[in-house]
Amino acid sequence: MLESVYQSRVDKAIETLRAELPTLFVKDLSYDIYTQDIFFQDPVNTFKGKFNYRIIFWTLRFHGRLFFTSLYFDLHDIEQTANTIITGNWTVRGTLRVPWKARILFNGTSTYRLTPEGLIYEHIDTWDRKPKEILKQFFRSEKAENEKPKLSTSDCR
Repeated sequence: MLESVYQSRVDKAIETLRAELPTLFVKDLSYDIYTQDIFFQDPVNTFKGKFNYRIIFWTLRFHGRLFFTSLYFDLHDIEQTANTIITGNWTVRGTLRVPWKARILFNGTSTYRLTPEGLIYEHIDTWDRKPKEILKQFFRSEKAENEKPKLSTSDCR
């Protein structure tokens, strides 16, 4: 009986993640599938606690709306990969709110670890490249700038 309760909670967590992650830049998540002291880590953040976990998602939505004309979280798959682990693979893509419409694109994996009660107590994200490489996507490359046609003073007449 205990095993079926555990598995039903794991199934609920997977279904909740499947439904909510694709809209994380648009609306808040529900937090009942996480422990109070959830640990989170990605290449730029490390913290503990459900309050901080809620803040990181609020911050993503706020900055997403402020700095991007479009921003998407494409969830490719999410599944229970071991008895106490849920794994999801995803892509973040968007267009920065700058005149040259810089685009961002990177892939990642989220690994969620579960308590014996079936709640998520750890969320670790890995990305397919370093944060500096992702940020470089926001700026025009020097090569692209040099390939642009140059106007001469005679072109302005």
